[in-house]
Amino acid sequence: MDVYDSLWQKNEDIAYQTLAVPFLQHMQLGDLQADYYVGFMIQDINYLVKVTDMLKEMSEKVKAPKDISDFMKNRYESYQKYAEATLKQFNLNGVSNIKATPAMEKYLADYKEVMEKEEPIYFAVALLPCARLWLWVANHLKETCCNAYFTWKKDNMYGHPEDHYKALLDKYLTKPEQIEKANNIFRRQMKNEHDFFESSLQE
Repeated sequence: MDVYDSLWQKNEDIAYQTLAVPFLQHMQLGDLQADYYVGFMIQDINYLVKVTDMLKEMSEKVKAPKDISDFMKNRYESYQKYAEATLKQFNLNGVSNIKATPAMEKYLADYKEVMEKEEPIYFAVALLPCARLWLWVANHLKETCCNAYFTWKKDNMYGHPEDHYKALLDKYLTKPEQIEKANNIFRRQMKNEHDFFESSLQE
């Protein structure tokens, strides 16, 4: 099994735990209070802009190998385009006045730690849980177009993260110790995703 699929298979338990959190269950039922969704979106916009900033730094810093450099540039361009569109959609100039929740603060701090202390390939690993989990969750939520939150499902249920990540991870993560480190980072980021969703509605 390739590294890309192995990372997901070893950590799919967190995906099922995430799907079960009250925030997503009430979203699925359609009775999630709008205030909680607004709070979730504010934190997510902050995440998007802050990770875009980190990708900008990585795209400027990583010059070689070329395929990892290209990955950082491509991910940065994609995130930047999405961030700009999202800020425009909500009539925001930026996120400087948004205070991160403890769960989001930890998530962003873990990204920063990987960016500053690990080889660039591990930053790619750190990005992957968000790309894979949101796609998975969107496809597992049982919602119809009558649900007020169907837009979130529709916007996140299509994508092919394997096009960006699979070959890169298989090429550079070949030794057992590399794969173990990648799994530790992947699992930590999956847990950060879970904690973000969980903290968005405490019952």
